[in-house]
Amino acid sequence: MTRRGLVKTPFFMPVGTHGAVKGLNPEQVVSTGAEVLLCNTYHLHLSPGEHAIKKLGGLHRFSGWEGPILTDSGGFQIFSLSKIRKISEEGVEFQDPKTGDKIFLTPEKSIQIQLQLGSDIIMALDDLTGLAPTERVRAAEALGRTHRWLERCAGEFKKQTQGTPAGNRPLLFGIAQGGLNKHLRQRSLEFVQSQGVDGIAIGGLSVGESREEMHTMLRLLAPLNDRTRPCYLMGVGDPVDMRFAIEHGIDMFDCVLPTRNGRHGMVWGAKDKRMILTNNTYKTDNKVIQTGCDCYTCAQGFSRAYMRQLFKTNNSLGGNLTSIHNLRYLQRICEQYQNGG
Repeated sequence: MTRRGLVKTPFFMPVGTHGAVKGLNPEQVVSTGAEVLLCNTYHLHLSPGEHAIKKLGGLHRFSGWEGPILTDSGGFQIFSLSKIRKISEEGVEFQDPKTGDKIFLTPEKSIQIQLQLGSDIIMALDDLTGLAPTERVRAAEALGRTHRWLERCAGEFKKQTQGTPAGNRPLLFGIAQGGLNKHLRQRSLEFVQSQGVDGIAIGGLSVGESREEMHTMLRLLAPLNDRTRPCYLMGVGDPVDMRFAIEHGIDMFDCVLPTRNGRHGMVWGAKDKRMILTNNTYKTDNKVIQTGCDCYTCAQGFSRAYMRQLFKTNNSLGGNLTSIHNLRYLQRICEQYQNGG
């Protein structure tokens, strides 16, 4: 239950990093069955800034999205922007790639930004490590910092929301890390679940490990999950992985995969078949992407040949139509489990 209403689980969140899903308007995103939108704290802090967004009525009014919004804390950027950041116990310093300005993000600052944006689900700041040897050796150090930062985030969240009725305040999620180390993973999940957070996220997967490695971790954590609170697997959006994760206790997902791949002509068809619509084999293919699919693209009868033509002529409508289909494909997986599998 969010302050903007009940959301059925499991569910998939389209990624609107800067406040919008690329190439789609809010009505089109809603048409796919999406109920929650993911936006990014770090990028919105850079542009246009949380104060500007608050002045404009908050992130919902700014983006035109009426449902719940989850904001990532900036922790992923610790991993993805490793060449332009410096981590300390106090926080992380980034260098703005456009201006060269220094940006210092602390756990407290991350919470403050997310509250200013008007987020409904707030993520604690975490120290995310990758799989490179230099990252693996600091896994235990990063884990300890993630736990200490969670305590600081929870303290700031409590301070900033004190006096707000429970039904009107946003939710706070903590993030369990630990890479591919089973001991660290168990330790982190136990710590996060011991805190007074509203939900638990599994971070640090889908960062380059194999499918089997990811599934091994999910299999390990499944019996340890607190089923009284939602469990969020961050950054995962492949149909195979989603099904496995749902069957091992995961309630929430996000990923750029359906829209990013869609903009390059990749779509999912029957039985998770990947189809690259720019291929010559679809030049005269009059079938829709997937027979029986109820997305706008398939329901309107747009053929594979037509979409290939859109991509070949650099028409942005192609990416729009494929993104709609891919998002709906993942939502239909979630709906199948909502309805009993």
